Amino acid sequence: MDQTPFRSEWYGFDELAKSLDDSIHHHLAKSSMGISPIAIAVAMNDWLMHLSVSPGKQSILMRKGLELTADLIGKNWNQYSNESSSKALDARFDDPAWSQYPFSNLRDIYLAHHDWWSDVVHVDGVAKHHDDLVSFYCKQFLDAFSPSNYSITNPEFFKHSYESLGETWFNGFSSYISDLLAHPLLVGERANKDLLKLAFEPGKNVALTPGAVIYENDLIELIQYAPSTKQVFSVPLLIVPSCIMKYYILDLSPRNSMVKYLVEQGFTVFMISWKNPDASDRNIDFSDYLSLGVIASLRQIKKITSCDEVHAMGYCLGGTFLSVVSAYLGHHQSAGNQGGKNKKSESLLGLPKLASTILLAAQTDFSDPGQLGLLIDEDQLKSLRIEMARTGYLSGKQMAESFQFLNARDLVWAKNTKRYLFGKNDSATDMTSWNADVTRLPEKMHLEYLNRLFLNNELSMGYFQFEGNGIALIDIQSPLLVVGTERDTVSPWRSVYKIHLLTNVDTTFILASGGHNAGIISEPGHPNRSYQIHAVDKGHGWLDPSGYLDRSIRKEGSWWPAMRDWLADISDVKVPARDIDERLMLRKAPGRNVLIRYAD
Repeated sequence: MDQTPFRSEWYGFDELAKSLDDSIHHHLAKSSMGISPIAIAVAMNDWLMHLSVSPGKQSILMRKGLELTADLIGKNWNQYSNESSSKALDARFDDPAWSQYPFSNLRDIYLAHHDWWSDVVHVDGVAKHHDDLVSFYCKQFLDAFSPSNYSITNPEFFKHSYESLGETWFNGFSSYISDLLAHPLLVGERANKDLLKLAFEPGKNVALTPGAVIYENDLIELIQYAPSTKQVFSVPLLIVPSCIMKYYILDLSPRNSMVKYLVEQGFTVFMISWKNPDASDRNIDFSDYLSLGVIASLRQIKKITSCDEVHAMGYCLGGTFLSVVSAYLGHHQSAGNQGGKNKKSESLLGLPKLASTILLAAQTDFSDPGQLGLLIDEDQLKSLRIEMARTGYLSGKQMAESFQFLNARDLVWAKNTKRYLFGKNDSATDMTSWNADVTRLPEKMHLEYLNRLFLNNELSMGYFQFEGNGIALIDIQSPLLVVGTERDTVSPWRSVYKIHLLTNVDTTFILASGGHNAGIISEPGHPNRSYQIHAVDKGHGWLDPSGYLDRSIRKEGSWWPAMRDWLADISDVKVPARDIDERLMLRKAPGRNVLIRYAD
């Protein structure tokens, strides 16, 4: 008789057990807006345990609580004594109506709690990531309970309703009911089938700069833009946008199109348009975006223009892609000059040198990734892995919700207050319409991106591998123009600035006013725009961000002319304009990829 012992895997028990775990994690993450509740619980536990054994900290908090209470009593007395109360330093309470009793009391009580909790969340000994998580969730909680969010505690609601004879109340209530009836919980599957029309459509209202798709593969379309000047600079320019967004952020309306601006300044501009992936693209990885995207485009540009050099500009994640390729090419260029033999050097055939590398709001060191780092740890990655295993991609909706969650005060509460309480709806703009035109990310590529860069910071540490070679940014040979923006929460400018620590070439750093998108799309003539600029030569020492702010020159207006002058200084030779070869035209710009949309 067969004496083989019982083995659970024969009956698929292990797979069933894993599926059960994955299902539980999936539903936990789904119930908490995609955020792992385990990660939150671990952070809270770390904070609570350290606070419980810190009697000194507790006494300080008790004293501050008493001081804030006494201050509140004093402010209340001032109200009864008809003395003016100090104005709150918070934009949510700027309206004079907040100075009237009892709303002034609600405001002051809320701000006192906000002040007290900002001290409570920071306790010595708590791990930095846990400290950041607790601080973030405390801020989210406080923002949610601001008296400005609710009709009965917001004096502006009563003011606007009275002045409009109830019209703003009716408009706000109508908007609330309309949004409620359209909520996925009520409409079910139909919500996933309704694709809302964009207010500004590519090829109709935006992405209008004349051009044509002159090359394509399974991942990209390469667009060449038609010249608008009789002569152009001899060195062409490749723009690598982020695959997290549609490329036409850089080609919005004609008045604020960076592409149109560069073409008018005499540059031959090429643009990558990434494919918006579906489930069949789940195995597209990070290296595919480098080889099929950036490297394939550079090869085609050299073939088309016969130029041995190309300028390259990368925006956001596109800049991270470009930095890897720039280091890869620089390494082989340096080794070639020394007579060395490079591994897989055949992949370099037909590639130009980079005349310059321009990085716009692009991180290369991920040790301080800003607010996005709050949503990325091992447990969060597990939740994402389980979710994407079901679909093969990260949906655009998931990505948009993550950014909304990170900026809930502006993107959720302030927006809803204006819409529901004041009865005002923002008119659509090209930027807001583009923001609604979301994209997906392939499963494998997205997991590699988070694991290799955000969690392990492989690129800045020199561990990143591409084409069998280790990538080190010190190998970049081309001069750098790096742009950060002052209020960027996606790529904090101090993190972007760390490129100075990782490279050793002529580097010009521009710090532009605005945020991640608005600071980059800062066309000449845009009001209230300024920037700071400072350059260092090859072999530069370290100048910390504070030193940069002290030494840089602040200028009013758009930073685009500074970029144009920087490029012109490097490529000062002009040649007759390069018309698009009709034999290469596959279709007119904006192409096919940018039109692919999904309801999820």
